[in-house]
Amino acid sequence: MPGFAVYILASGRNGTLYVGVTNDIARRLCEHRSGAVPGFTWQYGVHLLVHLDLFDELDAARAHERRLKRWHRAWKLALIERDNPDWRDLAEDWLS
Repeated sequence: MPGFAVYILASGRNGTLYVGVTNDIARRLCEHRSGAVPGFTWQYGVHLLVHLDLFDELDAARAHERRLKRWHRAWKLALIERDNPDWRDLAEDWLS
């Protein structure tokens, strides 16, 4: 598996979105979901992994994260709808 992940979390279908980057997606999702690092995702209940892009290089991952963060909300929703039309939690099979 590549070393870096750019991800989009959502509070639910068409809900609040969060874009992030990490070198350990399982650990980072656990942090978001447990509130280990208080902040935006905990405050707004943004815990569903609805989009994931994997990268080998940190610079490429960070550039992609910055690009996604600048996208209009409608573009992010369209990306999620295209790749994950049911807004399924992509982590449900491997995150316990």
